[in-house]
Amino acid sequence: MCRLDSTIYKFMETISRYELLILDDFGLTRLDQQQRMDLMEMVEDRHAKRSLIIASQLAVADWYDIIAENLVADAILDRLVHTSYRIKLTGESLRKKR
Repeated sequence: MCRLDSTIYKFMETISRYELLILDDFGLTRLDQQQRMDLMEMVEDRHAKRSLIIASQLAVADWYDIIAENLVADAILDRLVHTSYRIKLTGESLRKKR
């Protein structure tokens, strides 16, 4: 929506100031070129400055397929993996009806 009304720069500036940004369900669809660049910008803006949580059902190695461009994936993952804590959850989904 921000691209349609030309407020993308203001939006990116605003989220760069949040202490914590959470990207939930990362990897549900493959990223297009603009989404790759937006993700790279978000990660770059936050790197070593602010917190970022990425929740995904995919292993990090599978993120290359989602990001869909190895050079950009390398840049993003380099900034994330070497300064992150990884928490792997196991067990049944809590969303299942009991």
